Amino acid sequence: MFKRILFAHNATPAAERALLYVEHLARLERAEILVMHVYELPERYIATRGYENLQKQIESVAHEVVDDAVEHLEESGILARGIICEGKPAHKILQMAQDEDVSLIVLGTRGPSDMKDLLLGDVSTEVLRYARCPVFLVP
Repeated sequence: MFKRILFAHNATPAAERALLYVEHLARLERAEILVMHVYELPERYIATRGYENLQKQIESVAHEVVDDAVEHLEESGILARGIICEGKPAHKILQMAQDEDVSLIVLGTRGPSDMKDLLLGDVSTEVLRYARCPVFLVP
């Protein structure tokens, strides 16, 4: 039923818990796992001299997050590949799900972190609202 699963890993404790579910689902379904991490660069620092170094550090951490999850899955005998991109997380997740024809999106929730999230919704809420495939949220 789920042949390709997109795991949106945001490096939170909820995402680490979600990885256990992803691993279990992949075994049951013999699914390929796409481990995706989307990061947003802080635009307010774009004019500063150290911005390029900040960008490189954020990209490095993103690779670490994805590589660790992919390695864990592969050591468990699961077909997995990593995807890293910059942009608005919900938009990028939804676009990747469509482009890769995924049959399930898995992501952890963190709840609203500020008033904006409470009023407008966070990433998981937006993905849940607009996804064209099932979404599995892990608190």
